[in-house]
Amino acid sequence: MKGIILAGGSGTRMRPMTKATNKHFLPVYDKPMIYYPLATLMLAHIRDILIICNPCDLDDFKQMLGDGSQWGIKISYTTQQKANGIAEAFIIGEEFIGDDKVALILGDNIFFGHGFSESLKKAAQNDDATVFGFYVRDPSAFGVAKLDKTNSCILDLVEKPTEYVSHYAIPGLYFYGPEVVEIAKSLKPSPRGELEITDLNKLYLKDRTLNFIELRRGFAWFDGGSPDAMLDASNYVSMVDKRQGLRIGCPEEVAFRYGWISDEEFLKLADELSTSGYGQYLKEVAGIVAEERQRKV
Repeated sequence: MKGIILAGGSGTRMRPMTKATNKHFLPVYDKPMIYYPLATLMLAHIRDILIICNPCDLDDFKQMLGDGSQWGIKISYTTQQKANGIAEAFIIGEEFIGDDKVALILGDNIFFGHGFSESLKKAAQNDDATVFGFYVRDPSAFGVAKLDKTNSCILDLVEKPTEYVSHYAIPGLYFYGPEVVEIAKSLKPSPRGELEITDLNKLYLKDRTLNFIELRRGFAWFDGGSPDAMLDASNYVSMVDKRQGLRIGCPEEVAFRYGWISDEEFLKLADELSTSGYGQYLKEVAGIVAEERQRKV
């Protein structure tokens, strides 16, 4: 399976912070926002990742993330000329996707919670399309799923409903088969001139090939597209760090725990960041993993 991070857009809701920089480079607590969706794809055991960004930001993304080899993955890049909608990512990434299944995550979406790796594995193994559902207090700002009485099957999808549909928003993380490219090509632009991901998902729903996984109570999801959302996400990540000693969204840790990089490579990455709290955490992870291995002997 391959992965796509859609990290375009102009970040107008984040102005003036985004006047001279892409919002995905802004910090969420101790690391750039882009690290979080990258780590999510890695948690799904995806090692071949395409980042789609604005042409003016391409060199900055390459400088920040490189080719991914330091994390045992492969990162490639392409651009979206203007904001033509989320579903356009599959048309842009057609050659990259090829005959493989693909996961798409939005570059400003942050996830954390117990059992998330298992949910990702389930979605990746499914032959049909899969979306997730997250209970929100105010669903009017999201694409929303109308569910059956068991909350396990989607009956309808409504984009930013003006009347109550349900409290289950669809976060920016989606899994599809290779047919998604042709389905995306069949879409017509919405009144706002974009290829809507909700319209794409509705076609899967019509064919009864759209699966639903609920991110249950206690799970955290942040759509970091506004200053308030970024502050909430930063505070949450900080709280988890201070109370549990866990850092969220660390590509180095995922790569190390999955065995994609060696002990020596991991420690080298930690040493390069040793003057920061982030680097110190990576060194702690090395010690924890060593203890875990010792207990298994």
